[in-house]
Amino acid sequence: MPPSLTSLSDDARIALDNFADRASGLINPTVRLGVTGLSRAGKTVFISSLLHNLLHGGRLPLFEPVQSGRVSAVRLEQQPDDAVPRFQYEDHIRSLVKDRVWPDSTRAISELRITLEYQSASGWNRLFSPGRLSIDIVDYPGEWLLDLPLLGKDYRTFCEETIALAGTGIRAELSRAWLALTRATDSNAPADEMRARDLATAFADYLKACKADERSLSTLPPGRFLLPGDLDGSPALTFAPLALTPEAKPQKGSLWAMMERRYEAYKSVVVKPFFREHFARLDRQIVLVDALQAINRGPEAVQDLERALTDVLACFRSGTNSWLTSLLGRRIDRVLVAATKADHLHHESHDRLDALTRRLVDRAVQRIGVTGAGIDVMALASVRATREATVKRDGHDLPVIVGTPMAGETIGGESFDGHKKTAIFPGDLPADPENLFERIESGENIVLPDVSVVRFRPPHLEETGGGIKLSVPHIRLDRAMQFLFGDRLA
Repeated sequence: MPPSLTSLSDDARIALDNFADRASGLINPTVRLGVTGLSRAGKTVFISSLLHNLLHGGRLPLFEPVQSGRVSAVRLEQQPDDAVPRFQYEDHIRSLVKDRVWPDSTRAISELRITLEYQSASGWNRLFSPGRLSIDIVDYPGEWLLDLPLLGKDYRTFCEETIALAGTGIRAELSRAWLALTRATDSNAPADEMRARDLATAFADYLKACKADERSLSTLPPGRFLLPGDLDGSPALTFAPLALTPEAKPQKGSLWAMMERRYEAYKSVVVKPFFREHFARLDRQIVLVDALQAINRGPEAVQDLERALTDVLACFRSGTNSWLTSLLGRRIDRVLVAATKADHLHHESHDRLDALTRRLVDRAVQRIGVTGAGIDVMALASVRATREATVKRDGHDLPVIVGTPMAGETIGGESFDGHKKTAIFPGDLPADPENLFERIESGENIVLPDVSVVRFRPPHLEETGGGIKLSVPHIRLDRAMQFLFGDRLA
């Protein structure tokens, strides 16, 4: 985040917080890991599976500290921030393992600390290192992250960009009622609370329609209009973009002046505290995306996902921490963008999902003009809900995935009850993502590949002789761990 987006007082508070964190880290080494994602990407499931696999000795062949036997103990501990809600791991893992239902999605910030005791791979480090690392996992909605660019935009810029985007593609239909109300509104008319409320409600309805599963659009700030929490009904959430006259200025006491003041209040009381108290204190970050859902919704959803990733990656102050900069202002030196739900594809398509997501990220990195250093991409499944099989069709072997669809899911006209297993052909992703994006950018009327978006129940886990359930199965979760904090256990 460019320094201009924060005041001197913000910078001073951030520096003090980081100094306190680093002083504490001298006694208890700690990594603060941010976990966020765009809608329906599975943040809660990722954290729950990561914790369960560490605590229960999961299969983690690509996580070197565990694979080499250097981790001697893993335990949950009290988190350092008493004012932040605890991530309810026990409730979420009970939903996954016992009830076989997916836990509720992230709607607010939460935190949890897990501590690993280990033996350093270096004999020299074993003499001086305590052999203990705490990982503070900070879980927050992706909508909050997409709000950070607002800190660098005044109200006029916000209005112009939001209205321009609302007039494109499918958004033009979804925004029709709100835009009609906006264009019928005199921005310099006297401030009217009821008019402001009607505009804010219509604007929020447009954002919710964009987010709905059948559209799956991703660029939807301000995020608290979708997740208002205890701010619901407050003036800070009762504003909307207006169609402003070029070169004009707001008159005192006008609706424009009211909306502008409330927009600035939103940044001041919602966005800045999140940036200062949480985001600016992160060391590592994972951003989860549901690329498969975007592909199924068509070229516009894919382009919107790319736009969102551009905004997201522009937020990170990526780079290497020096001793001095880590004391005064952290830099997130590793960012992982992970495409989830790889278990919805046959393993032959995992690399294609990886390549498609990597191309999205590369294009976003080029747009914001950064090097991409410290950014990695992978396809994973935090919880593997399917297994692979082969069926015969017309004398040919056809690769399929087998799982238990959620109750109410319909495949080929058959409705499932949540207990019956089925095999489906998951579809194929394109082998050449570059060609796909060239066709999308050209405006060519193309049909994207049809891949499975069937919702499967979490898998049934067998119990050991001692009654302990085996760890949650996954795809590449260990590789994600190695990138995010494996180096801190060297």
